[in-house]
Amino acid sequence: MEFVDVLFPINLGPLTYKCPEHLIDKAHPGMLVSAPLKKQITKGIIFGRPGRLAEESKSSAPISDNIKNISDIHGESPLLEPPLLKLLNWMADYYIIANKGLVLKNMLPQETFKKVKARKSANPPSPPFSKGGMGGFFDENTLSKINTATSKREYKTFLVHAPSPLYESAMVAKILPQGKSAIILVPEIVHISHVLPFIKGTAGERLCVLHSGLSKGQRSEAMEKIISGQCNVVLGTRMAVFAPLKNVSLISVMQEHSSSYRTEEGLRFNARDIAVMRGYLEKAAVVLSSVCPSIESVYNSKRNKYTLIRPDLYPQRPKIRILNMRNERQPAPNLSKTVINEALSSIRKNEKIMFVINRKGYSMLTCKECGSTETCGKCSIPLMFYKGDKSLRCHYCGTTSASPEKCRRCGSFSLEPAGSGIERVEENIKKIFDIEPLRIDSNMLKRKRIPEDLSDITEGKPLILGTKLLTKRLHSSEKLGMAAVLNADSYLNQPDFRSAERTFHEMYGITDKIKPGGSLFIQTRMPQNYIFRHLKNYDYASFCDEELEKRKEMLYPPFSKLAVVTFNGKDYDDNKVKGAVKKICDGNEGIEILGPSLSLTKKGQKEYALLIKTASKKKLQSAAREFLKMSEGYKDLKVSVAIDA
Repeated sequence: MEFVDVLFPINLGPLTYKCPEHLIDKAHPGMLVSAPLKKQITKGIIFGRPGRLAEESKSSAPISDNIKNISDIHGESPLLEPPLLKLLNWMADYYIIANKGLVLKNMLPQETFKKVKARKSANPPSPPFSKGGMGGFFDENTLSKINTATSKREYKTFLVHAPSPLYESAMVAKILPQGKSAIILVPEIVHISHVLPFIKGTAGERLCVLHSGLSKGQRSEAMEKIISGQCNVVLGTRMAVFAPLKNVSLISVMQEHSSSYRTEEGLRFNARDIAVMRGYLEKAAVVLSSVCPSIESVYNSKRNKYTLIRPDLYPQRPKIRILNMRNERQPAPNLSKTVINEALSSIRKNEKIMFVINRKGYSMLTCKECGSTETCGKCSIPLMFYKGDKSLRCHYCGTTSASPEKCRRCGSFSLEPAGSGIERVEENIKKIFDIEPLRIDSNMLKRKRIPEDLSDITEGKPLILGTKLLTKRLHSSEKLGMAAVLNADSYLNQPDFRSAERTFHEMYGITDKIKPGGSLFIQTRMPQNYIFRHLKNYDYASFCDEELEKRKEMLYPPFSKLAVVTFNGKDYDDNKVKGAVKKICDGNEGIEILGPSLSLTKKGQKEYALLIKTASKKKLQSAAREFLKMSEGYKDLKVSVAIDA
């Protein structure tokens, strides 16, 4: 009698089944199977055979005569080849996931296991951009290093510090191996339309697009093409890193610095790191590229873990001017005289301009008498005033209330707007420039159907105003005359050790939307901050050196490993958690645990969080597992861990 372990895409470990004799020859690890589960036939994959696979693949379920038979085995070859099975095991171990079925659920879309018929739709419009004129754009000696790795099927990770997004897109098309399997990742759905014309020209009908924005039918159709081998080049967002391709020779991660590669809910992982590990397991070349590579990747190149490629190209860029808002005249809140004058000059020259303010709403409300600001009763953070419906909203937990007539602290009726949100800036733009700006923020997206790519709706608009959402979706082909970041300090003041790096990425990304010879104005009350010194000179390498020194001093990644442990539920016991913290720290040198700290989730529920920091991956995982055990025996206590948070 033969037995197989079957893994289903649910929060369970592998379960053992009998394999009927007529199916034994097809019962290979990774094959798609149907088997009875909870009184219905469910699809999963063969994870192995008890007693025949390596120890980590064995089922803990006892083998007995009561074990059910699998119903069927589908296809002629494994859905998950050995490298993907090994990747699944690695993810479960690295991210401390007890039940490997949860990893499988996150690796493959549900349409892989339950097909959905795709509706017929009109052919998509022809791509608006062309890769023509790219001749002479590349150093062939540089590209040959990558091409050699893909042709030899040897693992190597390259870090390409691209001079521009255009270079990045054209480069990926250049290194795409002819006839071989490849995965190209982009951080957001909107970026697919930017890259597609380049890849389509090389891959042709071998290309398949895969992302969460597709309908169930479209995803089902895409997965069929991938599994059948009809398509062996996959372009998509982070879910595409798990595409079940065979014999992958290249994995490209574009804009590898982007935080969008990190998942924020469910199984927490970074698709960039998964791409590197998959490349190692597949013996494939991995190409990480960005105009501003992540600090972690730069550090890995300094340690020779990655091969750094920095093309000797210096495109003309817009001038960056740092404005000290302590000295600047402000005819209107958050609008300096310098920015207003430059904007008027650009408008007279019929140039398109953009203002960025990373704050929704109209303003905060402050009492003129006692100086207090209206805050959220749950979160204790300032509330934003929305002038349209005269409401106060918490941008963290979502609490909404009517705007008060008097100060809740002292009872004074002298409440006045403080600071500026996007609504107030919009109001002042109309007064100063006599222009109706095109406003783009998440509140506008809720009311109107706005496409992922903003190119169509920005056409013919002289002034665009938006939050960070605008800069993410605006294509670099816009070529504005000027842009101004009105509240740069809001980026820097985030409670995150990566805030300086992310600010640099954000500001640098805006320059790609401005034409050569144009200007980017950055308004700040902290002009002495080291980031601005490097930013105005476009000196990312020096910024990375200084940032690495600061992180080394504070023992932050890449010089340490971090994990965030969160606790939810009525059964949370603060004393037990603090006791566990003391026990772990007393018994281990070189491990630091901060917290627990209390916060509220966006649903208004209490959440307690700990931050584990250590240079040892082993100690980090051991400590995290210790906290995960605390939920055992409690009905209303959920403990979750985010590795490399």
